[in-house]
Amino acid sequence: MTSKINNGNRVVVTGIGTLSPLGLDTPTTWEGLISGKSGIDYITLCETEGLETKFAGEVKGFDPDNYINRKDSRRMDRFAQLSVAASQEAVKHSGLTIDSTNEDTIAIVVGSGIGGLTTLYEQHRVLFEKGASKVSPFLVPMMISDMAAAQISIALGIKGLNLCTTSACSSSSDAIGVAFELIKRGDTPAALAGGSESTITPIGVAGFNALRAISTRNDDPQRASRPFDSERDGFVMSEGACLFVLESLDHAQKRGAKILAEILAYGASADAFHITQPVENGYGAVKAMTQALNKAGIEPNEIDYINAHGTSTPLNDKTETIAIKTVFGEHAYRLAVSSTKSMLGHLIGAAGAIEASACVMAIQQGVIPPTINLTNPDPECDLDYVPNTARKSEVTTALTNSFGFGGHNSVLILRKYTEV
Repeated sequence: MTSKINNGNRVVVTGIGTLSPLGLDTPTTWEGLISGKSGIDYITLCETEGLETKFAGEVKGFDPDNYINRKDSRRMDRFAQLSVAASQEAVKHSGLTIDSTNEDTIAIVVGSGIGGLTTLYEQHRVLFEKGASKVSPFLVPMMISDMAAAQISIALGIKGLNLCTTSACSSSSDAIGVAFELIKRGDTPAALAGGSESTITPIGVAGFNALRAISTRNDDPQRASRPFDSERDGFVMSEGACLFVLESLDHAQKRGAKILAEILAYGASADAFHITQPVENGYGAVKAMTQALNKAGIEPNEIDYINAHGTSTPLNDKTETIAIKTVFGEHAYRLAVSSTKSMLGHLIGAAGAIEASACVMAIQQGVIPPTINLTNPDPECDLDYVPNTARKSEVTTALTNSFGFGGHNSVLILRKYTEV
């Protein structure tokens, strides 16, 4: 079947910027993914005494002074610093010049599930140890979730629409989806979109421990994130940022940009079921995937690869597998499905964007990243999860899932760019 192109502007990806537990840029992160490398290690960003989990996925070697002048960086939470750095790489990668001719028209949509938790934790300690008069006047403008988008705007001089999306682990998928829709309907010719998160603090780790959501495999951190494996015991908290430059096809072509991929559709739904657990039959995920396929005007059998939400939690992996089988039927068993969280951990609000970037790179490079640590497959998770080793395979069309606390379900479909 030849897919139908949506009415309205076609939307393409022309640049990606990434800081992750696997590297300080997109090429290094991608090389780590296809090498099956784990970015998980023991926590160095904060004290871990008394915490059940003592490991996470940190962005190693990140120095904000390499990207932002020291005065400004000291007034940003780490999640905002990471976002500015990623935005700089994305813009450079795209070759997009931002100046007085277009600064008023470019949009910024950046998701963050939690925002400046590091700053909130540190200033809460100041309040109780030193008193209210010692709390920083920058507490609020460093803490609030919209500051990733705001600081990118200030750093790059972009004056168009500026938004933050907060929908837990769907935040950055929704950011890309919102930006896609803005461009598609002609509201803006280009946008920076993605997500940023940095929650590796005692209160963050303790909170997820209390939920019994994260792994406690302290004796073997690099094997702790094991999606679809029968011995999985929770996700691994990680930090990072990933930003896309999205443009209308016409805008990209007029400036001679290299097109990395086309975004075909964005689907979203709500479970309306539970604050943390997915609905057992995967109904919400089914609805979001089906909506995205319908919007794209393609058949399920046109999807070559799914980058799964694949958190390594008992409920998510089983439920997502059920949802994929419901949507794709027999084709589900012919699909390549992998979870890059097995290597990156879970970037919370930035997860959707970095997983969408893995889809773009798979389309570009013809390589599907693996699900590592899959040594004892769960019988209820019986699809092709590309276990342990990357696979050379042509990827024309890819789908990426993001599901968040509160029952958020967000799906993006990306395709290799062709003129027709």
